[in-house]
Amino acid sequence: MRSCLASVWLVATVVRAQQLFVTTTGYTERPQCTPSTTSPSYYSQPFSFTLNDTVRYATSVPAPTSTQTYAQPYSQAVKHLATPPVTTTWGSYLPEHTAIDATDTDDPYGQAAWSSLWQDVKLDNYTTIGLYSTTVSPTPIPSSELVLPPKDYFGPTDCYNFPEDFIFGVAGSAAQIEGAITLEGRGPTLMEKLVGPEKPKNYVTAENYFLYKQDIQRLAAMGVKYYSFSISWARILPFTLPGTPVNQEGIDHYDDLINTVLDAGMQPVVTLFHFDTPWVFVSSENLTAPVEYGFNNGGYQNETFVDAFVNYAQIVLTHYADRVPMWVTFNEPYIYAFNFAGANNVVHAHAQVYHFYHDVLKAAGKMGIKFNDNFGVPRDPKNASDIEAVTRFQELFLGVFANPIFLGQQYPDSALNTLPGARPLSDKELKYIGNTSDFFGVDPYTITVVSEPAEGIDACASNHTASNTLWPLCVVQETMNVYGWNVGYRSHSYVYTTPTYLREYLNYLWNTFRKPVLVAEFGFPVFDEADKDLPDQLFDTPRSTYYLSFMSEILKSINEDGVHVMGALAWSFIDNWEFGDLTQQFGMQVLNHTTQQRFFKKSFFDIVDFVGARLSSCT
Repeated sequence: MRSCLASVWLVATVVRAQQLFVTTTGYTERPQCTPSTTSPSYYSQPFSFTLNDTVRYATSVPAPTSTQTYAQPYSQAVKHLATPPVTTTWGSYLPEHTAIDATDTDDPYGQAAWSSLWQDVKLDNYTTIGLYSTTVSPTPIPSSELVLPPKDYFGPTDCYNFPEDFIFGVAGSAAQIEGAITLEGRGPTLMEKLVGPEKPKNYVTAENYFLYKQDIQRLAAMGVKYYSFSISWARILPFTLPGTPVNQEGIDHYDDLINTVLDAGMQPVVTLFHFDTPWVFVSSENLTAPVEYGFNNGGYQNETFVDAFVNYAQIVLTHYADRVPMWVTFNEPYIYAFNFAGANNVVHAHAQVYHFYHDVLKAAGKMGIKFNDNFGVPRDPKNASDIEAVTRFQELFLGVFANPIFLGQQYPDSALNTLPGARPLSDKELKYIGNTSDFFGVDPYTITVVSEPAEGIDACASNHTASNTLWPLCVVQETMNVYGWNVGYRSHSYVYTTPTYLREYLNYLWNTFRKPVLVAEFGFPVFDEADKDLPDQLFDTPRSTYYLSFMSEILKSINEDGVHVMGALAWSFIDNWEFGDLTQQFGMQVLNHTTQQRFFKKSFFDIVDFVGARLSSCT
């Protein structure tokens, strides 16, 4: 089952083997144990407290001794732009001063026009910008905060190693950690209006926009070598479209952020777009309209989206490609695709950015894309209909994007025959789009048990009505196996601890799409963690179990299955704004939302120690 696969159409073979149930009886075997030939003997002896505990500290990242470059510096790279960008600065839109009193009303991109962007959005409950309004200088991390916590009794016992070039780090995204949404020239995005007035907003979050230096110092002190973050399109181009001015303060911020990461001895992984659609693309949309593909309306279907995104990406790449080794164009595009046109635009925009990066800039780093996909497994592996359902599930979640981008192959028939307005790509388009990703990024948080709907897939797919809640996927999705057990230990959200399924999923991705796999996000919000006292939040064993079991299966994929897993980025390095929810705490640091204090959780130490111990030779 681990041989190379010819195409995505063999997914059924993989998942069938993956979910096979073998019936047996008796207790768990222990093949590693040698049966004892003697009985225990009992005796008395003087008692004394003899337990010793070794105190260890986190190993910080060493200071860099050299800096690698991956492309021309901005002074040379900017020459590849058709029109050199014009930069300017704007002020801030403050809660206590929302009236527009700027006098440059004749300037379509002046202060008055910029303030109007925010006034037109009509922010709900906008009462504070947070604690900070300028970048905070970092302070040393006290050694008392870096003492490793007590180990869990049960843990990994393997002796596998990661390859020397394995990428391990942590991740976050601009909308979820930056805050400062109306400060220093940033424009409005969909994220500010994503949820109703009764839910937490992204206005302040972790204030990483001003606390990034301290955050990076904390990561470096823990020994983290890669930091994955996203750039806010609206902070670079508040008016969004090609030909509009670039925000110099935004350019300077991310320039210093990247340099701060490098100066700390770490490497940046940068995502160009992580859900935070500039408001202009959705301002005239009915955000409650029925979604035809994905979960939300991200405005990707807008006729100006492709050109605008490519222009934004080119501006960012000319500024930073010289220092950043790895780029991601889109984060999880399925979720906000809205319809086929949105997905189609993402595919074309990604390909254009990839060609600009490699063909025009001649950049030597890596450029890719990453997807959400809770790997589908058949509810009954002996049921051909459930296998068909799993195949369809993977085609619609991944194949719409991955078929053309990785394989140069057509959109799946399941998409072309189901989604309104779907059209096939031409041979010319496929040639241009094919093989435009250097790695396969995926966020495999958990699995989904999939089966055929009662009326059958074909009947469901042809029933595009509001009452058909299964359309367009037309499969039943569950979190229990055929015997009634949950697929794994449950978190505070949709995530279950499912490490053994992860191994098979990685096998499927590598053998199907033939690119190194980057586990670009994975994480676990402990159930009811937000309601616990701080010491109990910090001792987050369920999260440690999740992380270490996933990393153990990644090791097996590499060392036993021959799967090229190039790296793993844990989500998230801090509790953040989870799109209107602060109780789903994915972070490896507790965030006090009142004081902005950060506290390392046990899982942070555990996963860094696990990887660090396996990036050197076994002893």
